[in-house]
Amino acid sequence: MKHVMLLFLLALPVWPQAAVDWPSQKTETLQHYRDLVQIDTRAGNETKAVEYLRRVLEGEGIPTQTFAQDPARANLVARIKGNGSKRPLLILAHTDVVGVQREKWPVDPFSAALKDGYVWGRGSSDDKPVLTANLMVMLLLKRNHIALDRDVIFHAEYSLTEGGNATIENGKVVRMNIGTAEKVPARVRLVATGTSGHGSMPRMDNAIVHLSTAVEKVGRWETPMRLNDTTRTYFEKLAQISAPDDAARYNALLNPATAEAAEQYLRANEQQSYSMLRTSVVPTMLKAGVGANVIPSEAEATLDIRALPDENIDRFYDQMAKLIDDPQVKIVPLPMTRPFSPASRLDTEMYRVLERVSRRMYPGATVIPSMSTGASDKAQLRAKGQQSYGIGPAATLEETLAHGAHSDVERMAESSIYPFVQFVWESVTGIATTGAP
Repeated sequence: MKHVMLLFLLALPVWPQAAVDWPSQKTETLQHYRDLVQIDTRAGNETKAVEYLRRVLEGEGIPTQTFAQDPARANLVARIKGNGSKRPLLILAHTDVVGVQREKWPVDPFSAALKDGYVWGRGSSDDKPVLTANLMVMLLLKRNHIALDRDVIFHAEYSLTEGGNATIENGKVVRMNIGTAEKVPARVRLVATGTSGHGSMPRMDNAIVHLSTAVEKVGRWETPMRLNDTTRTYFEKLAQISAPDDAARYNALLNPATAEAAEQYLRANEQQSYSMLRTSVVPTMLKAGVGANVIPSEAEATLDIRALPDENIDRFYDQMAKLIDDPQVKIVPLPMTRPFSPASRLDTEMYRVLERVSRRMYPGATVIPSMSTGASDKAQLRAKGQQSYGIGPAATLEETLAHGAHSDVERMAESSIYPFVQFVWESVTGIATTGAP
Protein backbone atom coordinates (compact mmCIF):
# COMPACT_ATOMS: atom_id res chain seq x y z
CA MET A 1 0.00 0.00 0.00
CA LYS A 2 1.22 3.49 -0.74
CA HIS A 3 2.19 5.55 2.27
CA VAL A 4 -0.19 8.43 2.53
CA MET A 5 -1.01 11.67 4.16
CA LEU A 6 -4.63 11.45 5.32
CA LEU A 7 -6.47 14.72 5.77
CA PHE A 8 -9.91 14.22 7.28
CA LEU A 9 -11.94 17.22 6.27
CA LEU A 10 -15.58 17.77 7.10
CA ALA A 11 -18.51 19.97 6.01
CA LEU A 12 -17.20 23.49 5.86
CA PRO A 13 -19.70 26.35 5.60
CA VAL A 14 -17.85 29.15 3.80
CA TRP A 15 -19.18 32.67 4.13
CA PRO A 16 -18.54 35.53 1.65
CA GLN A 17 -15.91 37.09 3.92
CA ALA A 18 -13.86 33.87 3.58
CA ALA A 19 -13.25 34.38 -0.16
CA VAL A 20 -9.65 33.51 -1.02
CA ASP A 21 -7.31 35.97 -2.71
CA TRP A 22 -5.70 33.38 -4.99
CA PRO A 23 -2.85 35.47 -6.45
CA SER A 24 -1.60 36.13 -2.93
CA GLN A 25 -1.36 32.38 -2.28
CA LYS A 26 1.09 31.65 -5.10
CA THR A 27 4.33 32.28 -3.23
CA GLU A 28 3.43 30.03 -0.31
CA THR A 29 1.98 27.35 -2.59
CA LEU A 30 5.14 27.20 -4.68
CA GLN A 31 7.33 27.12 -1.58
CA HIS A 32 5.50 24.16 -0.04
CA TYR A 33 5.40 22.36 -3.39
CA ARG A 34 9.12 22.76 -4.01
CA ASP A 35 9.96 21.88 -0.41
CA LEU A 36 8.02 18.62 -0.70
CA VAL A 37 9.59 17.73 -4.06
CA GLN A 38 13.04 18.35 -2.56
CA ILE A 39 12.39 15.76 0.15
CA ASP A 40 13.61 12.40 -1.14
CA THR A 41 10.69 10.16 -0.24
CA ARG A 42 11.65 7.02 -2.07
CA ALA A 43 10.55 3.95 -0.10
CA GLY A 44 11.95 4.12 3.43
CA ASN A 45 12.09 7.92 3.57
CA GLU A 46 8.42 8.91 3.82
CA THR A 47 8.69 10.05 7.44
CA LYS A 48 10.82 12.99 6.27
CA ALA A 49 7.79 14.41 4.47
CA VAL A 50 5.53 13.64 7.43
CA GLU A 51 7.84 15.64 9.70
CA TYR A 52 7.66 18.61 7.33
CA LEU A 53 3.87 18.44 7.11
CA ARG A 54 3.50 18.08 10.85
CA ARG A 55 5.60 21.20 11.48
CA VAL A 56 3.57 23.25 9.03
CA LEU A 57 0.16 22.05 10.19
CA GLU A 58 0.83 22.20 13.91
CA GLY A 59 2.43 25.61 13.44
CA GLU A 60 -1.02 26.77 12.34
CA GLY A 61 -2.74 25.09 15.27
CA ILE A 62 -4.00 22.05 13.32
CA PRO A 63 -3.54 18.88 15.40
CA THR A 64 -1.95 15.87 13.74
CA GLN A 65 -1.38 12.21 14.48
CA THR A 66 1.18 9.85 12.98
CA PHE A 67 0.86 6.10 12.52
CA ALA A 68 3.63 3.76 11.42
CA GLN A 69 4.37 0.07 11.26
CA ASP A 70 7.84 1.11 10.08
CA PRO A 71 9.12 4.30 11.78
CA ALA A 72 10.77 5.38 8.51
CA ARG A 73 7.47 5.11 6.60
CA ALA A 74 5.01 7.01 8.74
CA ASN A 75 1.53 8.19 7.81
CA LEU A 76 0.01 11.44 8.99
CA VAL A 77 -3.58 12.35 9.85
CA ALA A 78 -4.62 15.97 10.28
CA ARG A 79 -8.05 16.83 11.57
CA ILE A 80 -10.10 20.01 11.70
CA LYS A 81 -12.93 19.46 14.14
CA GLY A 82 -16.56 20.10 13.32
CA ASN A 83 -19.87 19.57 15.05
CA GLY A 84 -20.42 16.09 13.61
CA SER A 85 -23.79 16.85 12.02
CA LYS A 86 -22.71 15.49 8.61
CA ARG A 87 -20.57 12.64 7.37
CA PRO A 88 -17.00 13.58 6.49
CA LEU A 89 -15.01 14.32 3.40
CA LEU A 90 -11.54 12.84 3.20
CA ILE A 91 -8.73 14.33 1.14
CA LEU A 92 -5.54 12.33 0.91
CA ALA A 93 -2.29 11.95 -1.00
CA HIS A 94 0.63 9.57 -0.88
CA THR A 95 4.08 10.85 0.05
CA ASP A 96 6.25 8.14 -1.50
CA VAL A 97 7.85 8.42 -4.95
CA VAL A 98 9.36 5.89 -7.32
CA GLY A 99 13.10 5.48 -7.90
CA VAL A 100 15.30 7.51 -10.21
CA GLN A 101 18.08 6.94 -12.72
CA ARG A 102 20.11 10.08 -12.12
CA GLU A 103 22.00 9.84 -15.40
CA LYS A 104 18.74 10.48 -17.28
CA TRP A 105 17.99 13.77 -15.51
CA PRO A 106 19.17 17.19 -16.75
CA VAL A 107 18.89 18.45 -13.14
CA ASP A 108 19.17 16.92 -9.68
CA PRO A 109 15.92 14.86 -9.41
CA PHE A 110 15.35 16.19 -5.89
CA SER A 111 16.25 19.82 -6.54
CA ALA A 112 12.74 21.00 -7.54
CA ALA A 113 14.58 23.20 -10.04
CA LEU A 114 12.55 25.95 -11.71
CA LYS A 115 13.48 25.75 -15.38
CA ASP A 116 11.62 26.68 -18.57
CA GLY A 117 8.39 27.25 -16.64
CA TYR A 118 8.46 23.80 -15.01
CA VAL A 119 9.26 22.43 -11.58
CA TRP A 120 11.55 19.45 -12.20
CA GLY A 121 11.84 16.60 -9.76
CA ARG A 122 10.73 13.11 -8.78
CA GLY A 123 7.23 13.41 -7.36
CA SER A 124 6.51 16.68 -9.15
CA SER A 125 3.47 15.06 -10.78
CA ASP A 126 3.04 11.89 -8.67
CA ASP A 127 1.83 12.80 -6.08
CA LYS A 128 3.16 16.02 -4.59
CA PRO A 129 0.78 18.36 -6.43
CA VAL A 130 -2.13 16.66 -4.63
CA LEU A 131 -0.17 16.65 -1.38
CA THR A 132 0.51 20.39 -1.74
CA ALA A 133 -3.07 21.23 -2.67
CA ASN A 134 -4.41 19.33 0.34
CA LEU A 135 -1.95 21.06 2.63
CA MET A 136 -2.90 24.50 1.34
CA VAL A 137 -6.61 23.77 1.64
CA MET A 138 -6.17 22.75 5.27
CA LEU A 139 -4.17 25.89 6.03
CA LEU A 140 -6.69 28.17 4.33
CA LEU A 141 -9.62 26.58 6.12
CA LYS A 142 -7.94 27.13 9.45
CA ARG A 143 -6.81 30.68 8.72
CA ASN A 144 -10.26 31.70 7.52
CA HIS A 145 -11.89 30.28 10.66
CA ILE A 146 -14.33 28.20 8.65
CA ALA A 147 -17.20 26.81 10.73
CA LEU A 148 -17.33 23.02 10.41
CA ASP A 149 -20.40 20.80 10.35
CA ARG A 150 -18.59 17.43 10.41
CA ASP A 151 -16.07 15.58 12.51
CA VAL A 152 -16.39 11.84 11.83
CA ILE A 153 -12.99 10.24 11.37
CA PHE A 154 -13.32 6.55 10.70
CA HIS A 155 -15.97 6.49 7.94
CA ALA A 156 -16.15 9.16 5.28
CA GLU A 157 -18.94 9.69 2.81
CA TYR A 158 -16.64 10.84 0.01
CA SER A 159 -12.92 11.14 -0.62
CA LEU A 160 -10.71 12.99 -3.11
CA THR A 161 -7.19 12.00 -4.08
CA GLU A 162 -5.01 11.31 -7.13
CA GLY A 163 -6.22 9.45 -10.19
CA GLY A 164 -7.75 12.14 -12.41
CA ASN A 165 -6.40 14.94 -14.55
CA ALA A 166 -7.27 17.84 -16.81
CA THR A 167 -6.17 17.83 -20.45
CA ILE A 168 -4.82 20.96 -22.15
CA GLU A 169 -5.07 21.48 -25.91
CA ASN A 170 -3.93 24.67 -27.64
CA GLY A 171 -3.40 26.35 -24.28
CA LYS A 172 -6.90 25.62 -22.97
CA VAL A 173 -8.30 22.93 -20.68
CA VAL A 174 -10.69 20.93 -22.86
CA ARG A 175 -11.33 17.87 -20.72
CA MET A 176 -11.52 17.06 -17.03
CA ASN A 177 -11.10 13.36 -16.29
CA ILE A 178 -12.53 12.37 -12.92
CA GLY A 179 -11.26 9.00 -11.73
CA THR A 180 -14.22 6.83 -10.78
CA ALA A 181 -12.72 3.34 -11.23
CA GLU A 182 -9.36 1.63 -11.45
CA LYS A 183 -7.86 -1.63 -12.56
CA VAL A 184 -6.41 -4.02 -10.02
CA PRO A 185 -2.76 -5.17 -10.00
CA ALA A 186 -2.67 -8.99 -10.02
CA ARG A 187 0.91 -9.94 -10.78
CA VAL A 188 2.13 -13.48 -11.42
CA ARG A 189 5.36 -15.30 -12.16
CA LEU A 190 5.64 -17.81 -14.96
CA VAL A 191 8.11 -20.47 -13.79
CA ALA A 192 9.49 -22.89 -16.37
CA THR A 193 11.50 -25.93 -15.27
CA GLY A 194 13.73 -28.31 -17.21
CA THR A 195 16.98 -30.25 -17.00
CA SER A 196 20.20 -28.38 -16.41
CA GLY A 197 23.26 -29.19 -18.46
CA HIS A 198 26.15 -28.02 -20.61
CA GLY A 199 25.40 -25.27 -23.10
CA SER A 200 27.07 -27.28 -25.86
CA MET A 201 24.29 -29.89 -25.86
CA PRO A 202 20.80 -28.72 -26.89
CA ARG A 203 17.88 -30.07 -24.85
CA MET A 204 14.19 -30.35 -25.74
CA ASP A 205 13.20 -29.38 -22.18
CA ASN A 206 15.32 -26.19 -22.06
CA ALA A 207 13.53 -24.03 -19.48
CA ILE A 208 14.38 -20.79 -21.29
CA VAL A 209 12.87 -22.03 -24.56
CA HIS A 210 9.64 -23.10 -22.83
CA LEU A 211 9.45 -19.84 -20.89
CA SER A 212 10.07 -17.78 -24.03
CA THR A 213 7.22 -19.51 -25.83
CA ALA A 214 4.89 -18.88 -22.89
CA VAL A 215 5.87 -15.21 -22.65
CA GLU A 216 5.30 -14.79 -26.38
CA LYS A 217 1.79 -16.23 -26.04
CA VAL A 218 0.68 -14.11 -23.10
CA GLY A 219 2.42 -10.99 -24.42
CA ARG A 220 0.40 -11.16 -27.64
CA TRP A 221 -2.82 -12.33 -25.98
CA GLU A 222 -5.79 -10.17 -26.94
CA THR A 223 -7.92 -10.59 -23.87
CA PRO A 224 -11.67 -9.95 -24.29
CA MET A 225 -12.95 -6.38 -24.39
CA ARG A 226 -15.49 -5.56 -21.69
CA LEU A 227 -17.01 -2.14 -21.01
CA ASN A 228 -18.37 -0.99 -17.66
CA ASP A 229 -20.45 2.08 -16.78
CA THR A 230 -17.37 4.27 -16.39
CA THR A 231 -15.60 3.24 -19.60
CA ARG A 232 -18.80 3.24 -21.66
CA THR A 233 -19.54 6.81 -20.53
CA TYR A 234 -15.88 7.74 -21.05
CA PHE A 235 -15.83 6.72 -24.72
CA GLU A 236 -19.32 8.10 -25.38
CA LYS A 237 -18.30 11.54 -24.11
CA LEU A 238 -14.87 11.37 -25.71
CA ALA A 239 -16.54 10.77 -29.08
CA GLN A 240 -18.62 13.92 -28.61
CA ILE A 241 -15.58 16.17 -28.39
CA SER A 242 -13.15 14.42 -30.75
CA ALA A 243 -12.25 14.96 -34.40
CA PRO A 244 -14.46 12.98 -36.83
CA ASP A 245 -12.04 10.07 -37.39
CA ASP A 246 -11.36 9.64 -33.67
CA ALA A 247 -15.04 10.04 -32.82
CA ALA A 248 -15.94 7.30 -35.29
CA ARG A 249 -13.45 4.92 -33.65
CA TYR A 250 -14.68 5.65 -30.12
CA ASN A 251 -18.28 5.15 -31.22
CA ALA A 252 -17.28 1.94 -32.98
CA LEU A 253 -16.09 0.53 -29.64
CA LEU A 254 -19.65 0.73 -28.35
CA ASN A 255 -20.96 -1.60 -31.08
CA PRO A 256 -19.79 -5.25 -30.96
CA ALA A 257 -20.11 -5.48 -34.73
CA THR A 258 -17.56 -2.69 -35.32
CA ALA A 259 -15.38 -2.82 -32.21
CA GLU A 260 -12.54 -5.05 -33.46
CA ALA A 261 -11.04 -2.64 -36.01
CA ALA A 262 -11.23 0.22 -33.51
CA GLU A 263 -9.54 -1.91 -30.86
CA GLN A 264 -6.64 -2.70 -33.18
CA TYR A 265 -6.10 1.00 -33.88
CA LEU A 266 -6.04 1.76 -30.16
CA ARG A 267 -3.65 -1.10 -29.50
CA ALA A 268 -1.13 0.45 -31.90
CA ASN A 269 -1.77 4.13 -31.21
CA GLU A 270 -3.58 4.71 -27.89
CA GLN A 271 -2.29 2.11 -25.47
CA GLN A 272 -3.96 3.57 -22.39
CA SER A 273 -7.38 3.58 -24.08
CA TYR A 274 -6.77 0.00 -25.25
CA SER A 275 -5.91 -1.05 -21.71
CA MET A 276 -9.08 0.52 -20.33
CA LEU A 277 -11.09 -1.94 -22.40
CA ARG A 278 -9.78 -5.18 -20.93
CA THR A 279 -7.72 -7.01 -18.35
CA SER A 280 -4.18 -6.48 -19.63
CA VAL A 281 -1.13 -8.74 -19.40
CA VAL A 282 2.36 -7.30 -19.84
CA PRO A 283 5.65 -9.20 -19.33
CA THR A 284 7.98 -6.93 -17.36
CA MET A 285 10.83 -9.02 -15.89
CA LEU A 286 12.90 -12.06 -16.87
CA LYS A 287 15.26 -14.14 -14.76
CA ALA A 288 17.30 -17.16 -15.92
CA GLY A 289 20.77 -18.64 -16.09
CA VAL A 290 24.11 -18.38 -14.30
CA GLY A 291 26.51 -18.54 -17.23
CA ALA A 292 26.71 -18.48 -21.01
CA ASN A 293 27.67 -22.17 -21.11
CA VAL A 294 25.04 -23.45 -18.63
CA ILE A 295 21.51 -24.58 -19.44
CA PRO A 296 19.49 -23.53 -16.38
CA SER A 297 17.01 -25.85 -14.72
CA GLU A 298 14.62 -22.97 -14.06
CA ALA A 299 13.61 -19.70 -15.73
CA GLU A 300 10.96 -17.22 -14.71
CA ALA A 301 9.12 -14.18 -15.99
CA THR A 302 7.04 -11.63 -14.09
CA LEU A 303 3.75 -10.51 -15.63
CA ASP A 304 2.09 -7.24 -14.67
CA ILE A 305 -1.62 -8.02 -14.91
CA ARG A 306 -4.06 -5.13 -14.52
CA ALA A 307 -7.49 -6.62 -14.02
CA LEU A 308 -10.84 -5.01 -14.71
CA PRO A 309 -12.75 -4.26 -11.49
CA ASP A 310 -15.19 -7.15 -12.04
CA GLU A 311 -12.64 -9.73 -13.24
CA ASN A 312 -12.81 -13.24 -11.77
CA ILE A 313 -9.06 -13.55 -11.34
CA ASP A 314 -8.96 -17.30 -10.67
CA ARG A 315 -10.91 -17.96 -13.86
CA PHE A 316 -8.55 -15.61 -15.69
CA TYR A 317 -5.53 -17.61 -14.48
CA ASP A 318 -7.23 -20.77 -15.76
CA GLN A 319 -7.67 -19.15 -19.16
CA MET A 320 -4.02 -18.15 -19.19
CA ALA A 321 -2.93 -21.70 -18.35
CA LYS A 322 -4.97 -23.04 -21.28
CA LEU A 323 -3.38 -20.46 -23.56
CA ILE A 324 0.16 -21.40 -22.46
CA ASP A 325 -0.66 -25.12 -22.68
CA ASP A 326 2.71 -26.32 -21.38
CA PRO A 327 3.13 -28.61 -18.34
CA GLN A 328 6.69 -27.30 -17.90
CA VAL A 329 5.38 -23.78 -17.17
CA LYS A 330 3.53 -22.99 -13.95
CA ILE A 331 1.61 -19.83 -13.09
CA VAL A 332 2.53 -18.63 -9.60
CA PRO A 333 0.30 -15.73 -8.40
CA LEU A 334 2.01 -13.08 -6.27
CA PRO A 335 0.21 -11.57 -3.25
CA MET A 336 -2.34 -8.96 -4.28
CA THR A 337 -1.85 -5.60 -2.58
CA ARG A 338 -5.19 -4.01 -3.51
CA PRO A 339 -8.72 -5.36 -3.40
CA PHE A 340 -11.21 -5.57 -6.23
CA SER A 341 -13.69 -2.74 -5.73
CA PRO A 342 -16.73 -1.34 -7.53
CA ALA A 343 -16.57 1.93 -9.43
CA SER A 344 -17.69 5.09 -7.67
CA ARG A 345 -21.12 6.23 -8.75
CA LEU A 346 -21.76 9.04 -11.22
CA ASP A 347 -25.00 10.19 -9.56
CA THR A 348 -23.59 11.41 -6.23
CA GLU A 349 -23.46 14.92 -4.85
CA MET A 350 -19.65 14.73 -4.90
CA TYR A 351 -19.50 13.91 -8.60
CA ARG A 352 -21.96 16.71 -9.39
CA VAL A 353 -19.81 19.16 -7.43
CA LEU A 354 -16.71 18.08 -9.36
CA GLU A 355 -18.61 18.60 -12.62
CA ARG A 356 -19.76 22.04 -11.50
CA VAL A 357 -16.33 23.17 -10.35
CA SER A 358 -14.71 21.88 -13.54
CA ARG A 359 -17.12 23.83 -15.73
CA ARG A 360 -16.77 26.98 -13.67
CA MET A 361 -12.98 26.92 -13.66
CA TYR A 362 -12.56 25.56 -17.19
CA PRO A 363 -15.39 27.00 -19.33
CA GLY A 364 -16.21 24.77 -22.27
CA ALA A 365 -14.37 21.76 -20.87
CA THR A 366 -16.07 18.36 -20.95
CA VAL A 367 -16.18 16.38 -17.70
CA ILE A 368 -15.57 12.67 -18.24
CA PRO A 369 -15.46 9.78 -15.74
CA SER A 370 -12.38 7.64 -16.29
CA MET A 371 -10.93 4.33 -15.20
CA SER A 372 -7.27 4.42 -14.25
CA THR A 373 -5.07 1.70 -15.68
CA GLY A 374 -2.79 2.21 -12.68
CA ALA A 375 -3.58 1.76 -9.00
CA SER A 376 -4.23 4.07 -6.06
CA ASP A 377 -5.43 4.05 -2.47
CA LYS A 378 -8.97 4.61 -3.72
CA ALA A 379 -9.25 0.84 -4.14
CA GLN A 380 -9.13 0.28 -0.38
CA LEU A 381 -11.60 3.11 0.22
CA ARG A 382 -14.07 1.89 -2.37
CA ALA A 383 -13.81 -1.65 -1.01
CA LYS A 384 -15.05 -0.23 2.31
CA GLY A 385 -18.08 1.30 0.62
CA GLN A 386 -16.77 4.84 0.19
CA GLN A 387 -17.40 6.87 -2.96
CA SER A 388 -13.86 7.92 -3.90
CA TYR A 389 -12.89 10.19 -6.81
CA GLY A 390 -9.60 10.97 -8.51
CA ILE A 391 -8.51 14.45 -9.54
CA GLY A 392 -5.29 16.04 -10.74
CA PRO A 393 -3.66 19.13 -12.27
CA ALA A 394 -3.84 20.09 -15.93
CA ALA A 395 -1.25 19.15 -18.55
CA THR A 396 -1.05 18.47 -22.25
CA LEU A 397 -1.24 14.86 -23.36
CA GLU A 398 2.30 15.11 -24.74
CA GLU A 399 3.63 16.45 -21.45
CA THR A 400 1.87 13.73 -19.46
CA LEU A 401 3.33 10.99 -21.64
CA ALA A 402 6.85 12.44 -21.69
CA HIS A 403 7.22 13.77 -18.14
CA GLY A 404 4.37 12.37 -16.06
CA ALA A 405 4.20 9.78 -13.30
CA HIS A 406 7.02 7.19 -13.27
CA SER A 407 8.70 8.72 -16.33
CA ASP A 408 12.49 8.90 -16.62
CA VAL A 409 12.31 12.67 -16.07
CA GLU A 410 9.32 14.05 -14.16
CA ARG A 411 8.17 17.65 -14.13
CA MET A 412 5.07 19.81 -13.74
CA ALA A 413 4.29 23.23 -15.22
CA GLU A 414 4.38 25.85 -12.49
CA SER A 415 1.29 27.42 -14.07
CA SER A 416 -0.70 24.21 -13.39
CA ILE A 417 -0.06 24.13 -9.65
CA TYR A 418 -1.99 27.25 -8.65
CA PRO A 419 -5.33 26.51 -10.37
CA PHE A 420 -5.19 22.96 -9.05
CA VAL A 421 -5.04 24.24 -5.46
CA GLN A 422 -8.08 26.39 -6.24
CA PHE A 423 -9.83 23.40 -7.83
CA VAL A 424 -9.38 21.33 -4.67
CA TRP A 425 -10.54 24.23 -2.50
CA GLU A 426 -13.69 24.80 -4.54
CA SER A 427 -14.46 21.08 -4.63
CA VAL A 428 -14.05 20.73 -0.87
CA THR A 429 -16.08 23.80 -0.02
CA GLY A 430 -18.61 22.97 -2.71
CA ILE A 431 -19.47 19.59 -1.19
CA ALA A 432 -19.21 20.76 2.41
CA THR A 433 -20.83 24.19 2.39
CA THR A 434 -24.43 24.90 3.25
CA GLY A 435 -26.03 26.54 0.23
CA ALA A 436 -22.99 26.14 -2.02
CA PRO A 437 -23.63 27.43 -5.58
